[in-house]
Amino acid sequence: MWGDAMNAPARISARAARIDAVTDRALAEGRIVGSVILIAERGEIVYRRAAGYLDRETGIPMREDAIFRLASCTKPLVAATALAMADEGKLGLEDAVDRWLPDFRPRFAGAPATITIRHLLNHTSGFGYPVDEPGDPYRAVDMPAGLSLPGVGMEEMLRRLASVPLFHAPGTAWRYGMSIDVLGALIERANGSTLAKAVATHVTGPLGMHDTAFGVTDVARLAVPYADAKPRPIRMPDPYSVPMTAVNGGGTVFSPSRIFDPASFQSGGAGMAGTAGDFLRFLEALRTGGAPILKTETVALACRNQIGDLAREEKDAGWRFGYLSAVLDDPAAAHSPQSRGSLQWGGAYGHNWFIDPSAELSVAEFTNTAFEGCNGPFRDEIVAAVYG
Repeated sequence: MWGDAMNAPARISARAARIDAVTDRALAEGRIVGSVILIAERGEIVYRRAAGYLDRETGIPMREDAIFRLASCTKPLVAATALAMADEGKLGLEDAVDRWLPDFRPRFAGAPATITIRHLLNHTSGFGYPVDEPGDPYRAVDMPAGLSLPGVGMEEMLRRLASVPLFHAPGTAWRYGMSIDVLGALIERANGSTLAKAVATHVTGPLGMHDTAFGVTDVARLAVPYADAKPRPIRMPDPYSVPMTAVNGGGTVFSPSRIFDPASFQSGGAGMAGTAGDFLRFLEALRTGGAPILKTETVALACRNQIGDLAREEKDAGWRFGYLSAVLDDPAAAHSPQSRGSLQWGGAYGHNWFIDPSAELSVAEFTNTAFEGCNGPFRDEIVAAVYG
């Protein structure tokens, strides 16, 4: 697939030239402001580049150790924390959520619903996400979801979430939403600590992810967030609704200041900050079997399709979902050069990542531009450039 070892230097060089060209074009066209892209192949970093600006207005260039608001790149870190705790026997995937959160009783069709940890991990719980558009039921309760509404604590988040009916009965449909925020609250109870401490104990600490936390370890390295706009991205106000034209026509509200507010609940779905280098360490741990954070069999389980034939959106053709991310089941249907079994997800502040186990590849593409770096053309152009 990737050529023999004698061809490796030329192949890697050609790939680097393609990725450089894609990045330079996106910067020149004003689609992204800054990016950090890291690629590991067969355990070695074969591509690394910081490009564009950390802060465009003051002329500060992007740096490889830039810290980004992770948004949904938080999710696999928190999901892995729950899986590590399951490996230790601290919780079980079939545990009902109300075993750990007895006062949290969401309802469907007027009756209490039984949600398990497994439902949270694979996003079949019935929770959704607030969308900034008329008719969104979450707007009525001003639902916090880890990106906006600083100052809302964990108990208040759970109260608001339980006050809105589930979108579907648990286990009967797939819907991306606040499942991992609920999982974060459950982890706190099961671990007897804050979510931050649980993640540090089970994932970021063992992997040496020193800049990944529910806060910012070095403000001087924090990338300024930008939002899609013409003729070039705008420096993101606070709060700001970014239209989700590439997704469903609504919008997502961002409050960049949330990361600095200690009164905000530690969002398992979107609340962390970190570097591309840290995240690549996590991806490589998954790709190579899970050590030192997870058992090999647990990683294998998490990286398989865990939603069966449940429908996803039309744009997700060929992709299923495991416990950590989307799982590529049909590359032809997905129009993807990635191998079957590849994992992929992103973060709304402008990130995308994937693991291709067959090709022994891990890729972290972090930008400071929402949504272009997450689900815009830049994401797909980088994937295409990686494979050529």
